[in-house]
Amino acid sequence: MNRIEIETKLNDDRTWLLNTYTQLSETQLFGDLTPSEHDPSNYWSALDHLAHLALIERNFASMIRKHISGAKNPVGLTHDDSGTPRTRDQIMASVHAMTEEWQLEHHGKSLDEVVALGASARAVTLQLLSELSDQQLSEVLPGAPWADGTIGGVLGANADHGRMHWKWAKDAGVHDH
Repeated sequence: MNRIEIETKLNDDRTWLLNTYTQLSETQLFGDLTPSEHDPSNYWSALDHLAHLALIERNFASMIRKHISGAKNPVGLTHDDSGTPRTRDQIMASVHAMTEEWQLEHHGKSLDEVVALGASARAVTLQLLSELSDQQLSEVLPGAPWADGTIGGVLGANADHGRMHWKWAKDAGVHDH
């Protein structure tokens, strides 16, 4: 993806996401929807799913910055920094623990507060996008399983991530309340 395609996709999908969430009632925003992958007794709300996007967007930007600065293991999922491979179960356990910590920290925040979290993360992404060359956007981000694995693809995946979480919220019954 080139920079114009990336920015357009990010902006279009952010607008779609904001329009979608602003149509929800308080019950739909705050109600329990999906059990946590880390602790199934903890339920995520639609707003928790929206807040989660900011964490991952910031993480993606951090991984890209590590890669640009020469880090050998910028994503750090499949192997630890010593090169020891991680199993899929180990990877998912660490990801779920990280996302749970974020969810607990931001659970119960208002729609405006969660939108601000997302705006802050998007600002980081757009700043990074402005700094990267076309060549860097086409570089593979080592260890990135998202999109096509390129830096540009990973940045654009933030838009897809929002739609994926909306689908999960919708499938869990966000419209049934």
